[in-house]
Amino acid sequence: MFPSPVTGTYYDPKSVTYRLHRIQRRVGVPQIRFHDLRNSFATLSIEQGMDIKTISHMLGHTDAGFTMNTYMHVTDSMQQNVADTIGELLKSKKDENEEKIIKFPA
Repeated sequence: MFPSPVTGTYYDPKSVTYRLHRIQRRVGVPQIRFHDLRNSFATLSIEQGMDIKTISHMLGHTDAGFTMNTYMHVTDSMQQNVADTIGELLKSKKDENEEKIIKFPA
């Protein structure tokens, strides 16, 4: 819903969508719906580590749990990030343990 700053009445949704698509054509990006923009914003924000309370507030949700249930799908990049983090943790622990081992010449 987009109210007019002059009259306070709401713009026709079709005219808003037309304007969005016109802007998308001008900048050379694929045409997507407003809902898709919202979903992309939420998913990308979560992937970048923004806290869920802030995202929830920006989306106009009163409950962060609703935001999490709606937009918190596990993405490939999120899974890869966790795997990389665990891999680095294990590698650093291995390096620490190797430093503690005393090696005697044979």
